[in-house]
Amino acid sequence: MQLIVVSGRSGSGKTIALRVLEDLGFYCVDNLPISLLPTLVHAVLSQCEAIAVSIDVRNLPEQPDELLESLDFLPQQVKPDVLFIDSDDSVLLQRFGETRRLHPLSRSELPLPEALRLEYQLLEPLMERATWRIDSSNLSVHQLSEQVTERVLGRAAQKLIVVCESFGFKHGPPKSADFVFDARILPNPHWQPELKPLTGRDNDVKRYFGQQPLVTKYIYQVENFLSTWLPHFQRSNRSYLTIAIGCTGGQHRSVYIAEQLAEHFRQQGLSIQLRHRELDK
Repeated sequence: MQLIVVSGRSGSGKTIALRVLEDLGFYCVDNLPISLLPTLVHAVLSQCEAIAVSIDVRNLPEQPDELLESLDFLPQQVKPDVLFIDSDDSVLLQRFGETRRLHPLSRSELPLPEALRLEYQLLEPLMERATWRIDSSNLSVHQLSEQVTERVLGRAAQKLIVVCESFGFKHGPPKSADFVFDARILPNPHWQPELKPLTGRDNDVKRYFGQQPLVTKYIYQVENFLSTWLPHFQRSNRSYLTIAIGCTGGQHRSVYIAEQLAEHFRQQGLSIQLRHRELDK
């Protein structure tokens, strides 16, 4: 039986994730007290092939140790995956402001920013146990649903999905990245007036990078590094791996390199997802 525990801070997208899992055929339970998880699993073990439960700050035990003990006292054949979804504080504050919902911890007259910080501390033991982490700060409902689906189906098929993602360091690195490569040391088309308005997907920029030995060497060495370690991730039953490449603005260097890596590993037979964070905004 497959068991997925969905957790994260309020407003991050747990309800959306649970809805996606229900559409994928999971028996879903929202707001289950963690102490009842072993009882639920034993009760439906012979009836359901896939269960998803949502656990958040509303149903945590008083003692943090009880949280992980409930996961450890499951039947031996059940190995839970934990999906932890979170967002930046500023994004969560905005979402609560738009919906005018009351945060679960605000009922004790705790200001919302403090409630969010306390919620993060309370959920930290579960976050550290997470199989997958998703930062929904810049994701639409559709994009979040897509990422949940990719992770779950990748695990079910026992196939590693590799995400090549470009980003700009001035906007911060992706929180979900497993590997982060810094391309800011490479020649920058931003300083070429005719190339500045273009991106790493445009032919003129591609030709520019193709004439730069340092760029060619950088890509070659990153490909060699990843080719060495990707098989180990595949053998460890990992279903999702995010490789993030960053430059200053996320327009030229990181985009070009992410495209090159994606094509290289696609030709190796891997399942590849390509994302350009700054271009897709």
